[in-house]
Formats: sequence, structure tokens, C-alpha cells
Amino acid sequence: MEAGTLTQHLTYGLKEAGFDVVCMEARQVNAALSAMRNKTDKHDARGIAQILRSGWYSRVHVKSVESHYIRALLSSRKVMQRKCIDLENEIRGLLKVFGVKLPMHLSRGSFDAAVRDTIESDLALCNALLPMLQARQMLLETFLELDRRVRRAAREDAICMRFMSIPGVGEITALSFKAAVDDPTRFKSSRTVGAHFGPTPRRFQSGEKDNPGRISHAGGADVRATLYAAANAMLMRSIAWSSLKAWGVKLMKTKGRRRAIVAVARKVAVVLHRMWTDGTEFRFGSEAAA
Repeated sequence: MEAGTLTQHLTYGLKEAGFDVVCMEARQVNAALSAMRNKTDKHDARGIAQILRSGWYSRVHVKSVESHYIRALLSSRKVMQRKCIDLENEIRGLLKVFGVKLPMHLSRGSFDAAVRDTIESDLALCNALLPMLQARQMLLETFLELDRRVRRAAREDAICMRFMSIPGVGEITALSFKAAVDDPTRFKSSRTVGAHFGPTPRRFQSGEKDNPGRISHAGGADVRATLYAAANAMLMRSIAWSSLKAWGVKLMKTKGRRRAIVAVARKVAVVLHRMWTDGTEFRFGSEAAA
């Protein structure tokens, strides 16, 4: 069958019933079925059977139930965070109409007090904004609770604790990477993990033309964002020295900051997979040799 939204549910149920399930990559199936003139369910089923018979398909890894539980927890945390930010931005925009510009950097706890102090003398503004402040406060408390659960889950996992020995890698990055990979043995080489999550350049080659472009944006965007954040923290914030950081700083001087962070993010993904596969700790390297 073709990968879709109900792939996990159907795969688990069919395997329990004793069937051998093959989940195909949706982009390849779509490219193959686009050659058919009439798109019907019958023609799609025949086309998928022909693709399976010819062997021209990529088998998609269906993640475990535990991995989906972790991804659901991370997604819930991110949704609450987005809603809080949306409400804060909406309140800031409404206050600007009345000539009030809040400071750019306000902590989560001080935002509510700053807005209340601003609007307490205006009854009309209180009627409009106080319900939004109450809704934001409830969402913020929910986000903080989900954030505590995510960090607790990462600290109680031995693999995530090993991942967090890398400078810049925190609970969110470690848990996101573990849930996205799920089974490290499905990658034959650790180098392919970097390409799987997208921080590698795309290439277009035809004859004498060879055009390496921007990163491919393959894989999950959330995992790629956490890897980028970890690489940025390693290069710009962490004071711990490592050969990986030294390589990134050297690359930053020649290629620029953004390209260096993307390159280090790919290296971080490769190192995380190798640590998981071998059961080893992060090697900081020799400072003298670097």
C-alpha cells in the first residue's frame, strides 16, 4: 500500500492478522501512477501491484507505537507553544493601534503583568484584552506542563541522556531524534542519516551540467529544526570545546555562519546515530591535534 495518514493503523492491524505489509513511498507511487490516463481506484490498485511486481519502489519504515507516543507528546508541546506566541503577537498588535509598544524581550511571567499595567486605566481595552490574557495564561500553564513531561521523558531515557552529552544537544533534540529514527539498524551507514533529514544539498546533473543547490529539505522539518538549533547552540553559545566545534568554527570563517551551522547539524545527526549504534559516548577529540 501507499504511505498515508492511516498507514500506521493499517500496518499494525494487518500484521496482527498475519499479512506481510509493504508500505511504499508516496512520491514514487504518484510518479508511476501519473502515467495512467484515467485515475480510478481500480487502476490505482493495478498500478500499485505492477510497481510491487517490478520492484521499482522504496520501502517506508513504519515507526513503532512508542515512537508515535513520543512524537504526539512533542507535537502537543509545540502546538501549545505556537498558540501562546500567536496570542502574544495579537495582543502586541492590538496595543500598537493605541500607541502602546511593549518591550521586545519579555519573559513568560512578566508579559501578563506588563499588559495589565498598561490597560488597567482603560475600561474598553480591559473588556477586549483581559479574556485573551486569561486564555494565554491557561495555554501557558498547559505548555509548561507538557514541557516538563517532555524533559522528564528525555532524562529517564538512557539513550537520550547519552545524546545530551554532546554540547548543544538538549532534551528536545535528543527526544525528537530518537523518535524520528526509531530503529537505528534501518540505516546501513550513519552518513545516510544526514541526507535522510534534509541538511544536505540537492543536485541537478545532466550531461556536463552539475548544479548543487540548497538543502533538500527531506525528512521531518521538526527534527531538522532541532538539529539546526543544536548546531547553533554548539557554535554560538556553548563554551565546551570539541573537534566538531573547531571544524564548524573553521568552516564559518570560509563559508559563512548559516552554511556552517547546516554542515554541523548534518554532522550532529551522523554522530548521534553512530553513538546509538555503537553504544559509545561522545568523543570531544584532541585540542592539540585540531
